[in-house]
Amino acid sequence: MQISATEAKNRFGYYLGQAEREPVHVMKNDRVAGVIVSAARFAELEALEQKKSMAQRKREFSETYKDWIAAQNDLVDRIGVFGEEFRPW
Repeated sequence: MQISATEAKNRFGYYLGQAEREPVHVMKNDRVAGVIVSAARFAELEALEQKKSMAQRKREFSETYKDWIAAQNDLVDRIGVFGEEFRPW
């Protein structure tokens, strides 16, 4: 659904209800200036962005500390895990 910014201003409550069913694109100067979406859809989008963000952060961490991680893995391979003999499992 597309509406003008003036119409969105004048009938905001109505279009807020419409946003529960479908996104409402608000046009200004013949371009989409904004989109009204339901709170549930917005939460879905934020969660999706957070997942991508977490994956991106994992990649960045691995890239930044790859040498240190490799050194730690090599150390464990050579001498084992400290205190391993004290573990009951």
